[in-house]
Formats: sequence, C-alpha cells, structure tokens
Amino acid sequence: MAVQPARGLQFGSMETPSKSMHVCVVGAGIVGLATAYALQQAGHRVTVLERACGPADGASGGNGAQLSYSYVQPLAEPGIWKMLPHLLLQKDSPLALRLRADPAQWAWGLRFLGACNARASRAATQALLELAAESRQAFEAMQAAEALDCALHTPGKLVLYGTARGLEGAARQVALQAGLGGAPQQVVDAAQAVRLEPALAGYAGRIAGAVHTPSESAADCRLLCEQLARLLAARGADLRFGAALQGFDRQGDAIAGLRTPQGPLHADHYVLASGWESASHVRPLGLRIPVYPLKGYSITIDAAGTPRAAPCVSVTDTARKVVFARLGNRLRVAGMVEITGRDTHLDPRRIASLRRSTQEVFAQLPVDGALHPWTGMRPATPTGLPLTGRARGGPRNLWLQTGHGALGLTLAFGSAQRLVAQMAAA
Repeated sequence: MAVQPARGLQFGSMETPSKSMHVCVVGAGIVGLATAYALQQAGHRVTVLERACGPADGASGGNGAQLSYSYVQPLAEPGIWKMLPHLLLQKDSPLALRLRADPAQWAWGLRFLGACNARASRAATQALLELAAESRQAFEAMQAAEALDCALHTPGKLVLYGTARGLEGAARQVALQAGLGGAPQQVVDAAQAVRLEPALAGYAGRIAGAVHTPSESAADCRLLCEQLARLLAARGADLRFGAALQGFDRQGDAIAGLRTPQGPLHADHYVLASGWESASHVRPLGLRIPVYPLKGYSITIDAAGTPRAAPCVSVTDTARKVVFARLGNRLRVAGMVEITGRDTHLDPRRIASLRRSTQEVFAQLPVDGALHPWTGMRPATPTGLPLTGRARGGPRNLWLQTGHGALGLTLAFGSAQRLVAQMAAA
C-alpha cells in the first residue's frame, strides 16, 4: 500500500484539477465525509453512498470526541504480551479479546501480536504523528474556511497513569514523540494534574501522575459529520442515504459500477470508506485487507447543572481505558476495546462500567440522568496505521480509506488530503 503525503493542497480553496472526475465515496462517517469534502474542494463531482439513514451512524456517532494529534501511541505495543492472560480470562477487562471460530479474527490477531514490539511501535508512532500533523493543518484550514459549529475547543489533555511504572513508560513515549517532532508535552505528578484540572481532586490519590498536552482539542464528531453532509449537498454533492453497497460490477482491471438498492451507480473512481465493513466489501473482489472491528462504548452526561464537577481539560485514564471529553454542557465518556467480531449489540454491563468510572474519577458529578448509551465498531489494522490508497492487486479505480481505529476523527482530514493527492498523481 503506497501512501504519499499531500503537498500544497489547501482546504477552503477551490482549485481546478487538471482533470475533473466523478468520485463515489462509500461511507458517511467522518473519514468518508472528510474525503468527500477534500475531493469536492479539488473540483471533483462527488457522490456519497451510505447504508444508514444519515451521517455518522457508525463509529463516528458517539466516539471519544478527542482530537489526539500529539499522543498517538498505537494499541500494538510491547506491553500487550504481559497483559494477554488478563485479556483472555477477565470478563471485566477494558481491553477484551473474545476468541471466535473466525479465521479473520485469528489472522488479524496474529498480525497484531507480531506488531507488539518496540521497533514496530516506534515506526507506527512516527507515521501516525506525521499523519496527525497533516490532519491538524487540514482540519484547521477547513474550519477557518467553513466555521462549522461542532463544539470545537482546545482545552488540552491529561493522560492519567495509576502507577509509577506506567508513568515511567509514558515518559519514554513522550521522549520518543519529542524526538519525532511531536508537540510539546510534559510529565506531571498528581498534584500538578489537579492544578491543571481541579475536578480530579478526589481522584488524585489513585494516580501517580499524567502526561499533559496543552495543544489537544475536542469536538462533537456527529455534529461535524452532519454539518459536512449539509455543506457537501449545498455545493452539489449527491448524498444517497439508506443505500447499501450490494456489490461491484467489474470490467477488466476497473470497477464499472456499484450495485445498490436504488440501481447501479457509475463513477470514474470509487473510495471505500465503509469502516469495519470494508473488509467484507472487498472480499468478493478477491482482496484481503487487515481491517477488523474493535468494539467501543460511550455515554454522554448532562453537566449543565454542575459545570465545575465535570472536567474542562480532556482526560484519558489509561488504567480504565476510558476518555472524558467536555462538549459544551455535556461530558462524553468513552472507552473499552473489545475484539469480539461482528457482535454489534449494546452490552448494558459496559455502560454500567462507564458510569462507575465516571463516578469514581469525578465524584462530585451527578450521573443519575439520561446516559445516552452508544456502541460502535472501530475499523482497525494490526499496526494502527490506516489504509489510504489503492489496494494491491485490486481494480485500478478502487481506493481504500479505512482502518483508522480509534483515531478516525484525529486522522480523517490528513488521510483525505493524501488520497486526493494520490488520485491526482495516478
């Protein structure tokens, strides 16, 4: 998979390409819509195909809301090996592996474990930091041009560690990322963390310290997707909701059209941004891509009545694998990583766990109202690096834009730039 960074393409400027094309994007999550926006800005005619009745129906709908441009450590890291017994045997583990009679799960899992070493983790961290930097620039340029109302703010982020050993490992990761050109970060003790976020005062005795990144932001991904969809439609894009991809019509080395419930759809190029379903979508073409769903959960709490009890700074609790992000008068609480296959049902035990975590970390915050529970399937690759570009051995006009895992919101706009640049160079 060849991935080349975009150079010189600026969102907000309607540059006329050397050849305007009709491009169909499959998927209306944040990755698909960011790609559609970049294509439209480059002067292409765009159609978006989405099986759901509206945008952000999948992993984008209730995600963790954090824009993690500066702290992008991949899930595949050397410490996973010591955690394997816990992952396999503990039912309440926030990072859960439930083995199935599923060849795709076993193949993905073996490749994931193969990436759990220092060299692979360092390479993935560097690649993710580069893409995240491009994505920050692209997103900020889009936002400067469009001023979309999506609860965007920059409160900074604290990543909490419960043990001195964990904090030492975090310090090594901070040093690694600093050497790779990452944004300024600081390792702080528990008292300093509370000064940065007073709502953590009741939890200070249970943490050794934290990594503080002042430049990190948060945004409501669903609102962002809804506004992008409206913007695209207002500028002439054809958004087809409630229309699932049913298959491809292939002629020689190219895709001639897509089969949909609304009839055939013909375009010059096709971008597969269908998240965790992308692997099954390409299988009839004889392609195998290493994308597997990682199931996550979230709740959204009304914090209007007790604003000081909820954090203003974004918080990630590494021990619980839970993130907390303020969205105006709401607090998004998201977490869990379940490698369980195609099981999309919402487990009430996981929602109860998120509620307990919120009560324990922010004891003064009432959690007795509506929780707005959500679950979604994050499309992940074993290394944590998304797939952007042509699939090896695939049709020449089929492009992949998938595998962003838990970093879809963070990486969407940089990935979009890269794909547009690759398409222009093809």
